[in-house]
Amino acid sequence: MNTAPLQVRRMRPACDETNPLEGEIVWSQVKSLWFTTHLGIALMGGWLTISTGAVLMSGAFTVLTLCLGHTVGLHRLLIHRSFNCPRWLEHLLVHLGTVVGMGGPFAMLYLHDIRDWAQRQPACHLFYIDQRPIWRDALWQLHCKLRLKHPPQFEIEREVREDRFYQMLERTWMLQQGPYAVLFYLIGGIGWVVWGISVRIVVSLIGHWLIGYFAHNTGQRDWHLQGHAVQGYNIPHLGLITMGECWHNNHHAFPESARLGLTQAQPDPGWWALRMLNFLGLITQVKLPADMPARSELIPLNTNPNHTPI
Repeated sequence: MNTAPLQVRRMRPACDETNPLEGEIVWSQVKSLWFTTHLGIALMGGWLTISTGAVLMSGAFTVLTLCLGHTVGLHRLLIHRSFNCPRWLEHLLVHLGTVVGMGGPFAMLYLHDIRDWAQRQPACHLFYIDQRPIWRDALWQLHCKLRLKHPPQFEIEREVREDRFYQMLERTWMLQQGPYAVLFYLIGGIGWVVWGISVRIVVSLIGHWLIGYFAHNTGQRDWHLQGHAVQGYNIPHLGLITMGECWHNNHHAFPESARLGLTQAQPDPGWWALRMLNFLGLITQVKLPADMPARSELIPLNTNPNHTPI
């Protein structure tokens, strides 16, 4: 049985000096301007165009893109390969994840993997630890990036890197909002565009950042990763609104599991969506904690049978 520490497969040391500690925080023009523009539109236009229909549509589209797109398509499928599905369905799910507004599929792979790689080291830069004051973390995560002095080598698997649909999404990830903006305008006018695009993007980006901040700072832990610079925490009562992403201690323990909420008391809408897709015969080879290889650094902290993964 393999008990070696789990590595991030797309990250490799580029040289002997490769490390996640040395680096500088710099302004990320694209990320900052993208977020600030939509924030301005949401703050000014949201109050002027608010209506019951616009709010309900925005909420429904937010749930759709975050659940099927971000947590299922980008996180559990493209990044961790927690299940298999037909190519057309994979493209649809990743497209919905791109519409969340965080970046293209290649950028999302890098942002996730560089963070995972850094957090699994004995020590890493503060940018990846999320233990600074919340206002500064917001500034860093929503407007800046870390430029490592000795970064690892990042290599996307060939079948993803050479996929023309993903190449198109990477080039046009901002423009993916366009067709939905046109549809919303035709149905409900400019108010639906403001709420369906800008308000939704701002809510999604701030929500994603907040969960990342709190899930590395406070909550409950059933597992400890020995030798890791950063531990994940489970945040009770937020399973529904985070699509299951709040069960972050579970995810650190079993990163390739398609199920993040591992007990009956941990609701996981992303897992519910996968169960429906499995019932319809659209996905196969769904990975669960029992399918994960043993990890020498994984230490259970809670022996209560109610916390045993199911």
